[in-house]
Amino acid sequence: MTDNAMQKNLNTAVLLIHCPDQKGIVAALTRFIHENNGNIVYLDQHVDHTDKAFFLRIAWDLDNFLIPDIKIADYFETLLAVKYNMTWQLHFSRHVPRMAIMVSRLSHCLYDLLSRWQDGEWKVDIPLIISNHQELHHIATQFSIPFFNIPVSGNDKESAEQKQMKLLKEHNVDFIVLARYMQVLSENFINEYPFRIINIHHSFLPAFPGARPYQSAYERGVKIIGATSHYVTRELDAGPIIEQDVTRITHKDSVADIIRKGQDLEKIVLSRAVYAHIEHKLLVYKNKTIVFS
Repeated sequence: MTDNAMQKNLNTAVLLIHCPDQKGIVAALTRFIHENNGNIVYLDQHVDHTDKAFFLRIAWDLDNFLIPDIKIADYFETLLAVKYNMTWQLHFSRHVPRMAIMVSRLSHCLYDLLSRWQDGEWKVDIPLIISNHQELHHIATQFSIPFFNIPVSGNDKESAEQKQMKLLKEHNVDFIVLARYMQVLSENFINEYPFRIINIHHSFLPAFPGARPYQSAYERGVKIIGATSHYVTRELDAGPIIEQDVTRITHKDSVADIIRKGQDLEKIVLSRAVYAHIEHKLLVYKNKTIVFS
């Protein structure tokens, strides 16, 4: 099954599950939905044979479902989750997630995110943009989104993060996208949004760290470059990877060419990761992600 059916009927529930692999899980889940008059519109599963772990994403139409939305979680926990030792998430398509964007001075990822939002490609609200610089304020104005400039320095980093978190709470933000936000977030900040902060960076790390990675790659004569989007964790740039891609480089490419190709990849890879998060296609397991189709 595909998400096409879901797009035609927005009143759906999405359930993400992982648990020890065992017989009867799919039968029990589909029976639970069928017996309560639900119509399944998507089902995808995966078994990790090394860890003997089972993963599943299932979605069903709620229009004629017998269990009220507010009771589904209780019923599921009692009837299925406990029996199969499931770790699970339940999401409703009626809820439009609220996405905050954090940026510094580079605009390419920000423009791409806002264009996709404005075109209706994503079912998401963007209540605010936060930056540690003023340079991109005009972009927020162009898209009519509130922009908050909170400078960050070594002496007042904690104070700056407190202001940022206060804004995020006031705007009821569900998740955050770091659209080339060039500051390391503290452990306290990350703990407020576990697996709800998405970052993008070039895939040279750790080979070419620093402020001029594309210049370093040019000088080294690389033949391939890439981009990686991942969830932010306490271990810098080592969180669960959501999406990656690469492109070829030749001796004919200048530094400007490499930067252009790299930034194109960053936009695409970040947008894929954000889309997967919005559509609840991701499960985190042992610092890896299961990304459902």
